[in-house]
Amino acid sequence: MLESARIDPEDVAVWIFDLDNTLYPAHCDLGAQLGRRMGEFVARHLDLPLDQARVVQKRYFHTHGTTLRGMMVEHDLHPDEYLDYVHDLDLTGIPIDDRLGPALEALPGRKVIYTNATNKHAHRVLGRLGIKHHFEGFFDIVDADFLPKPNQQPYEVLLNRHGIDPLRAVMVEDIAQNLVPASTLGMATVWVRGGRDIELSEEQAEHVHHITDDLSNWMLDLRG
Repeated sequence: MLESARIDPEDVAVWIFDLDNTLYPAHCDLGAQLGRRMGEFVARHLDLPLDQARVVQKRYFHTHGTTLRGMMVEHDLHPDEYLDYVHDLDLTGIPIDDRLGPALEALPGRKVIYTNATNKHAHRVLGRLGIKHHFEGFFDIVDADFLPKPNQQPYEVLLNRHGIDPLRAVMVEDIAQNLVPASTLGMATVWVRGGRDIELSEEQAEHVHHITDDLSNWMLDLRG
């Protein structure tokens, strides 16, 4: 990846943030909780042993983008029960970053959350982090008609619904593949690697414009 030109915050009208593992560290236990509850739901719904259910869960994630999408396509699942169950999480393990609020405050322009989870989950997490008031727009898996990132169609719906000019937008994500549609539509992209030892594919490298292991510092540096 060739590092793109530095982003001038004054040129950005909208900042689009992923939620989970982007606005808090991936190493906290929330992802493990979520994965465990997904496995439990699949096991119960399909009447499978838990170890087999986890195999199915991971296969659906890789083939359909989310476990939910796989369950909907393969088993005609109604999503509400699944979403309520898997997002009933203990958020106390999410660490509080005192720099995050000031970093968001320093950025001009609107801030929007785009998540493969639910708006209810997003509000809970942002409340835990103490930063909910910085965001004026939300776009979740329901708004996306249950079509998860990185399918391009919901990105287009997001832009239209929130009146976003992609040429004046920045998308921030922890999953590099989810930045490919954003870049294709004209947005600048920021990959929150978070210190993980992950290499970009050739396709991803073409669409990831900036990389950070510390999102708060990256945002604060923009104003430095």
